Amino acid sequence: MVFEGSSAAISHTGKVRSNNQDSGYAGDNLFVVADGMGGHAGGDVASSIAIAHLEGLDETYSSTDDAQAALQAATTTAARALIKAAKERPELAGLGTTVSGIIMVDDSAVIGHIGDSRIYLFRDDEVTQITADHTFVQRLVDSGRITPEEARYHPRRSVLMRVLSDMDPDPELDLSVMPTLPGDRWLLCSDGLSGVVDDAHLRKALRLGLAPGRTADILLKQALDGGAPDNVTIVIVDVGGQHPLRSGPPIIVGSASNPSGVVVPTARPGRTSWLHPVRQAANEPSHFEPAAAYLEEIIEEDRRRARRRRIGWFAGLVLVLGLFAGALWSAYNWTQTRYFIGADEDTVVIFQGIQQNIGPWSLSEVHEDTGILMDDLPYFTRTQVERTITAASLEDAEAIAERLRVTAEDNVARQLEREQAQREQAEREAQREREREQEQDDEADEDEG
Repeated sequence: MVFEGSSAAISHTGKVRSNNQDSGYAGDNLFVVADGMGGHAGGDVASSIAIAHLEGLDETYSSTDDAQAALQAATTTAARALIKAAKERPELAGLGTTVSGIIMVDDSAVIGHIGDSRIYLFRDDEVTQITADHTFVQRLVDSGRITPEEARYHPRRSVLMRVLSDMDPDPELDLSVMPTLPGDRWLLCSDGLSGVVDDAHLRKALRLGLAPGRTADILLKQALDGGAPDNVTIVIVDVGGQHPLRSGPPIIVGSASNPSGVVVPTARPGRTSWLHPVRQAANEPSHFEPAAAYLEEIIEEDRRRARRRRIGWFAGLVLVLGLFAGALWSAYNWTQTRYFIGADEDTVVIFQGIQQNIGPWSLSEVHEDTGILMDDLPYFTRTQVERTITAASLEDAEAIAERLRVTAEDNVARQLEREQAQREQAEREAQREREREQEQDDEADEDEG
């Protein structure tokens, strides 16, 4: 059935950013926030693509399972659209976006989440964070190494461990289903709000009981008063309640609201090289016949000019070669600041450098053997590692390796559980067979008696 409630969506560039890379959607049954990243235009494109592929989910579903399957399929399609966009427009390489969305199905909320945008639930005068941030600092909080308060000010609080991007065609989306109750108030927001406004102030604004649009305005003002260093996008959804039920077309805010899409300006023509300056024609007469006394001096001047030209060209060639050699050296040094994850025989390895060779010379070397067995990884993850996973820094590579370690441990645990279940099943079947045999023997004894 169609969801009955009221909703609102709002998006703001903030006080520091020059453009809005967030997008938001509030429809009949679907509510989404997407926080784009990837440069001046990449973030705009990424969040717009995500909303474009998700808005088709704004319909009724017969079951929560159908809604979850639709969410996963749509985000996978969006990820592959990001990959296609990056290939067609190389200036967009590295684009990505968070996605946090809700599909209302009868009395349930089907939740899909990836990244660090958040979904909160205000119920019984309490605010509860429903989604878990896919960030490096959240991993530190979960492991007990830092507190949630320390995470708010951690220098790497924006480092994402999982995101919808042009790097992964099969994103791992967190899916869950929660029951909804009349009077529930759901808040979806980008980190432009949650990174500035704490839970206490969120609760204070949500408990006022104002209409969703007015509440969104209050939260936005709090973010702006706090400096708003990032784009701020807010979607508020009330289940039932005293406010007028929402009607009309979907509300689309942020970069996705631009009907013509995001235009990336092409590079301006470069200036003429200093080796080939633009020359204007002289205004002097085109013909000059010197007196005989000047002929030798003119010939000598031509010789001096020829020598200067040869010296200039030679110096220019040496300079160009020097610059080229310096560029090669700088490029090589730059490659040694890059890292990627790959496989070395049977283990996962962090490589320093890039996955390129120049003739017999390799531009990468083993930095660290993590000791993670390739056989312990799920098939798809193992394939990703074999194809290599690019990291932005050593810290990023170590974070990816840690995630692979957790994945491997979980996979091994699941395998052990399956093997244990199989053994127990085999034991139960054997026991049942023994019992049947005993019953047959008992019946035979009775017949003989």
